[in-house]
Amino acid sequence: MTDTTTYQNDTGRRRRPKRLRRVLALSLAGVLGLGGLAGCASADTGIVTLDFFQFKPEAIGSFEAIIAEFEVENPGIRVRQNAVPDADTAIRTLLVKGKVPDVISLNGSGNFGQLARAGVFHDFTDDPVLKQINPAVQDILAGLGSYNGDEVNALGFVSNANGILYNRDIFTEQGISVPTTWDELIAACDRLKAAGISPFYGTLADSWTTMPPFTGLGGQLGGDGFFPRLRAEGADVGPDSAVSFTKDYAETLGKLQTLYSYAQPGFQSRGYEDGNQAFAAGKSAMLLQGVWAIAPILADNPDVNVGAFPLPATDDPAQTRLVSGVDVAITIGRDTPHLAEAQRFVDYLFDRKVLGDFAASQNMFSTAADAGPNTNPTLTELQPYFDAGRIVGFIDHQVPASIPLPAIIQQFLLDQDSTKALSTLDNEWRKVAARTTSTRSGE
Repeated sequence: MTDTTTYQNDTGRRRRPKRLRRVLALSLAGVLGLGGLAGCASADTGIVTLDFFQFKPEAIGSFEAIIAEFEVENPGIRVRQNAVPDADTAIRTLLVKGKVPDVISLNGSGNFGQLARAGVFHDFTDDPVLKQINPAVQDILAGLGSYNGDEVNALGFVSNANGILYNRDIFTEQGISVPTTWDELIAACDRLKAAGISPFYGTLADSWTTMPPFTGLGGQLGGDGFFPRLRAEGADVGPDSAVSFTKDYAETLGKLQTLYSYAQPGFQSRGYEDGNQAFAAGKSAMLLQGVWAIAPILADNPDVNVGAFPLPATDDPAQTRLVSGVDVAITIGRDTPHLAEAQRFVDYLFDRKVLGDFAASQNMFSTAADAGPNTNPTLTELQPYFDAGRIVGFIDHQVPASIPLPAIIQQFLLDQDSTKALSTLDNEWRKVAARTTSTRSGE
């Protein structure tokens, strides 16, 4: 454990530069107020109460069970779980009011990266708990952003995975093996189509459902350095720049269009729930979705034999990587007056069994470096990619929220005009970069 006094004197109490505090305040000031979430406090009895901000409503019960067991083992600490709707807005409101919770759970998204860069989270750089976490998972979090670009501002708790869900029984009946290359995937689609089976069930009515296949392809074909290079290009992104969506993402859109050409008729008017229900009923052999769709699919049909495999973007199986996001990241408020107690709770969360049980309850992947075999039969084919560190983060988390990425990709799949879509992405990126530059120069 890090010594509490040393932390507070050296780093925990350091004040952020005035300019940084003003930037954070300005970026969060437009958020609506939030009531009922006061900071943690110690009772006169000597019991410390930790404020645990928890963003995932479906995990309330699982965390309550963990908290109850933790409090039995730590009678001097109480943990108050605060689960709120619209967590992104709620956490920003608390930060503006200076009410940073002691322990915080957040989705590992672009929003987390923005907050991490603002310097409101604890630095875990020298924390022994890091040795217990899969380094590839921590790399994904680091790619979203950190304070000064060199801190470790959160710990990956559980991860999701995004690939292709498939009906094992249909594959067996048609004599199809799980594809490991792009050509094998297309050959499987052709075979299914010839047998009168829809290879994919498309759900284009919900624009966000274009993101799983887009990120699955782009995360592998776009290259690891694409977004850092794009950010460096800034407002100069365009036809003549060294890097752009137009230059680097044409193959991604071309292959995305190919996948949707194997969707059922009328896929343009079907949504996410339609897709889950249809797949559960055996109306398609595959679904372009992540593991989060497994629970609703099994709720519709507990007997469907569903499996999952990474989307093979190339014809080299060794290059295939599983797209994964940190579904739950755990962090600590930088200025918590109860650092030692918060660290004790975080250490408990990362106990191998506690972590494994929570991941199983959420149909997710443990982020433990030694997670061991995955007992969820639907996820067994994906676990080796975590074990080998062959995972890559969601590229849509790298795109500013002000850029309507899902809507742009949805429109592309409707009009099939890749030139327009790529140009629109470049233009939107350029506008955001120009606004950012203008804002910084005026501070």
